[in-house]
Amino acid sequence: MRETTPVHPMRGPNRFKLGVFSANADGGLTLTRVPERWQAGWNDVVAVAQMADRAGIEFFLPIARWKGFGGEVNSREWSYETFTFAAALSGLTERIALFSTVHVPMVHPVFAAKAMATIDQASGGRAGLNIVCGWNPEEFELFGLEMIGDRYAQGLEWFEIMERLHAGAGPFDFEGRFYRLKNLSGRPSPVQRPRPVTLNAAFSPPGRDFAARAADFLFTTFTDIDKGRGQIDDMTARAQAAGRDVGVYTTCHVVCRPSADEAQAYYEHYAVAMEDTASVDRYMKAKQTFSGSHDAEAYRLHRKRFAGGAGTYPLVGTPEHIASEMVRMAEAGFAGTTVSFVNFKDELPTFIETVLPLLRDAGLRQ
Repeated sequence: MRETTPVHPMRGPNRFKLGVFSANADGGLTLTRVPERWQAGWNDVVAVAQMADRAGIEFFLPIARWKGFGGEVNSREWSYETFTFAAALSGLTERIALFSTVHVPMVHPVFAAKAMATIDQASGGRAGLNIVCGWNPEEFELFGLEMIGDRYAQGLEWFEIMERLHAGAGPFDFEGRFYRLKNLSGRPSPVQRPRPVTLNAAFSPPGRDFAARAADFLFTTFTDIDKGRGQIDDMTARAQAAGRDVGVYTTCHVVCRPSADEAQAYYEHYAVAMEDTASVDRYMKAKQTFSGSHDAEAYRLHRKRFAGGAGTYPLVGTPEHIASEMVRMAEAGFAGTTVSFVNFKDELPTFIETVLPLLRDAGLRQ
């Protein structure tokens, strides 16, 4: 009997899919000094992954960080490397997709292909790859690398090499601008065919052109849900020009409380009164200068969002408000969103118990 490839959770039946983002790093996406901020201890990370798995949340997405952002608490200095992170969680979860986030210049494509195939085999076809072409000069310097202007051109060569290895090609030579490799081959192939699901975090036009050629899903930001429609239309047109279909996900930080006043008061507390000011300044300056990951107005108008959730969209309020905002995202055309919290272990249960049923009632999830 011919074996069938399992359906990856990102291609499952729910109209609006959900992921837990950045739980592999201390602070998550926040730059706050509150004592309850996420510490990312391994046992707590496992508890959150298993909680999300049981709840039917589709994916677990880590950030790739090699240095913290200074300030009083130096958020994200403590972070787990994402290939080994996904591999370790593969034996501790059953259904949830496990992504690895990879900075292209720091990781050789032959190694990445072998690591991804290993995770996909170990997880039974649940691996995913979030491709980042790099934006932080300090992290490039840590590896002794210069941040080149053609990072996306390098990313396309990197992706082609890995894709050919995953398809079982070989032995073959590769002659490009950035990689000159001989006699390439590698087994095993991933369970997913022809390769694992790919995300690409991008906002700029060059980033979206890269996603049109190398990603199954674009992972992007917006300042307002209605403005997201234009981003989706733009990505759809770029993907169609490349002969492909690319879905679009966004990313949010969540404060869910019984009342709107309580939610807004806590948001003000952790993201304004208790912001880690030096790290917020450093992060925003580096992002604005080198990343191109946000609309220019975000840096001028939304400092609170950078302290509260790395410039992602805030879902702050009652369960009903949060669910209604997600309905608006789905109506705008987003395939789903990630969520992050000040403390994942303390706050994800409330999200699961109060918001997910409302999304089911709205027809976004089964």
